[in-house]
Amino acid sequence: MPRLLIKNAKALVGAFAPGMQRVAGADMAQLPIIADGWMLVEEGRIAALGPMSDFPGIADWSNLTVIDASGRYVLPGWCDPHTHTVFAAPREEEFVDKIKGLSYQEIAARGGGILNSAAKLRAMDEDELFQRSKARLEAMMAQGTVAVEIKSGYGLSLESELKMLRVAKRLAAELPLQVKTTLLAAHAMPAEFKDDRAAYLDLICEQLIPQVAAEQLADFVDVFCETNYFTVAEMERVLASGAAHGLPGKVHVNQFTSIGGIQAAITHGALSVDHLEVMSDSDLNALAACRLADLPIPTLLPSCSFFLRIPYAPARALIDKGLPVALASDHNPGSTPSGNLNLVLSLACIQLRMLPEEAITALTLNAAAAMQLQDQLGSLTVGKRASFIITRESPSLAYLPYAFGTDQIDTVIIDGKPFRSGAALR
Repeated sequence: MPRLLIKNAKALVGAFAPGMQRVAGADMAQLPIIADGWMLVEEGRIAALGPMSDFPGIADWSNLTVIDASGRYVLPGWCDPHTHTVFAAPREEEFVDKIKGLSYQEIAARGGGILNSAAKLRAMDEDELFQRSKARLEAMMAQGTVAVEIKSGYGLSLESELKMLRVAKRLAAELPLQVKTTLLAAHAMPAEFKDDRAAYLDLICEQLIPQVAAEQLADFVDVFCETNYFTVAEMERVLASGAAHGLPGKVHVNQFTSIGGIQAAITHGALSVDHLEVMSDSDLNALAACRLADLPIPTLLPSCSFFLRIPYAPARALIDKGLPVALASDHNPGSTPSGNLNLVLSLACIQLRMLPEEAITALTLNAAAAMQLQDQLGSLTVGKRASFIITRESPSLAYLPYAFGTDQIDTVIIDGKPFRSGAALR
């Protein structure tokens, strides 16, 4: 495999020491930076790095590509720990309904929302679903995403949920980014089970979870614990079943209402609690009380709030409680038809009032930790995968979220190989 040398970088951003798993509270603003840096990549891994003043030179220049990153920042590639990128078709007609004043819940009550996506997915063959999803992930990689979690949840039947997860596994095998998969069969109640909720929970816990675990189709289980979707008790049953089959929980909770889901997720050892747009003092205190255990990781989705015009999650309160906040895109056809984490970076600063350093930490090391990839990705650390971003020439790190809507990425490297080649590689 060709070797790669980055030299004269304006700064290497996120150069955490080996062993750092996640960053919490006020420490999220202390982003380690090596000014005027160099980094050597060998065999797809970061082999060495440091300031140019301590550059030791290269004994063997054969098979070595050199990138002069003068004026450019080098950052860990973005990690996206909450997406629904395997779906059949967009739902722009519901977008118009929202403009006309219908709420997310009203659209769902009319047969739209998740059930709309489920009907379209059930009708689509696996190969077409794969090709459409592959195109979405390729666009996300070009925007700097090097790892992604993909949820099922638009099948809502045994066959279609398995189809979604098999597509996600095919994507992991064909594309260079890291992919984690999540069984989200408890996303909405399918129409055929509307009068027998217990029977659908039986299907999930007694058939789907055991089969998914046996075929190694998922890394996690998830539940949409929310008013009019799944109750706290139903979430607990799914999480317990997942844990019994070696699948940790990652839960949707507190998107519209606070119903005790956070406390139950903590009890069941969930890896992350995602959304958190509506938080009570008791919810915040429950998370703060378990912060020393590093679980669960609050994962915030500001582009969902932006698109649905719902409240933004209280990032400042979570950070002030000493918690390790992560960010994600929530890319899906209904509430976030974008997987662009550069937009998420800007929204985190503009709407969540996170500092640029905090938002970058939340999109890199903490986001990697929210899908158990912190030992592989999320920082510029010797031994980790060489998956990183080289920006365009930029006056400051804060300019990246400041200049929202403009493309600040020059080059994307995944496992030491260029995925997107900009001026830095020419």
